[in-house]
Amino acid sequence: MSRAVLVSICSMLLTVIGTTETRAQDSCDRDCLRTMLDSYLEAVTENDPGAAPLAAGIRQTENAINTIPGEGVWQSITGLGEVQRQYVDDVSGQAAYFGTVEEGDDIAIVTVRVRVVNRELTEAEWTIARENDPGLRGPRQPGEPPANLHNPDYLAGNPPPQRIVPPGERADHATLRRIADSYFDALTSHDRTVALAHEGCGRAENGTPAPGGAFLPPVGGGSLPAVGTVRDCLAGLENFDLSMVVARRIPVIDVEAQVVLSFGVFIRRPGSPTPRNVFSEWFVIDDAKIRTIYTAMFYPPPTLAVPNWPPLVGNWPLPANIVPE
Repeated sequence: MSRAVLVSICSMLLTVIGTTETRAQDSCDRDCLRTMLDSYLEAVTENDPGAAPLAAGIRQTENAINTIPGEGVWQSITGLGEVQRQYVDDVSGQAAYFGTVEEGDDIAIVTVRVRVVNRELTEAEWTIARENDPGLRGPRQPGEPPANLHNPDYLAGNPPPQRIVPPGERADHATLRRIADSYFDALTSHDRTVALAHEGCGRAENGTPAPGGAFLPPVGGGSLPAVGTVRDCLAGLENFDLSMVVARRIPVIDVEAQVVLSFGVFIRRPGSPTPRNVFSEWFVIDDAKIRTIYTAMFYPPPTLAVPNWPPLVGNWPLPANIVPE
């Protein structure tokens, strides 16, 4: 072998080793993702964009509206609330927070998703439910409870788990995705048997048990009421005013916790006066079935482009007055 060939081979090997080391340094494992999420949340509460490793051009939305670091929640949020849950997905390189935040004397229920690339925060997505936001039937009325079912007190008493499920009891990453998708398939087909869910599964919408006061069953075991005795997370699908679940995304699947985060938009049946709602939906999964669901959701005005995130950036549906005849 000539000296020139040997030098060339050595150079190639050094390049490969250097590339591998760079990738190892750039990768972000579970602990790294938690640290990045913590740094972002701390920077927001301190109103200090310089306190977190924000990428140039970080894309941030608050209820589908683009904001820049230092504005919006950076100015309104004064601290994290009583409920603080974090879940990470080292496959997608994303992490998310579900719980409550303080805005002075007010409490909001939020989902916050961040993406990490090369150890920088490139995306931040906020779904925020506030006490006086509009709900299914429009604005909150004087003297009435929150129209959007905002209930941080119930959520504080019945929070989602922060846990590590034993390896032998976990569904894998791909299976967890299919389980979450089965719930939305059940909604659109109006058939509860399609969903991979426990009988008596619980659901809390913006902190309130729903539908119709369904309870939240214990996570990780415990007795459940007899089938048909409660309104659970799949009750009433036959008459549910829903046509489609569009722009569905599942960005965070935490295999260790057996928790899945999804996003999407509920589109109502043609002619329905009920508005669209944009949701973040958290699935807590036990024994490869949905046990409980927690949401933070909002009801956008008719002209707001939602969800405003890929792969389906746009407005669902387009208001009639936008499209010329």
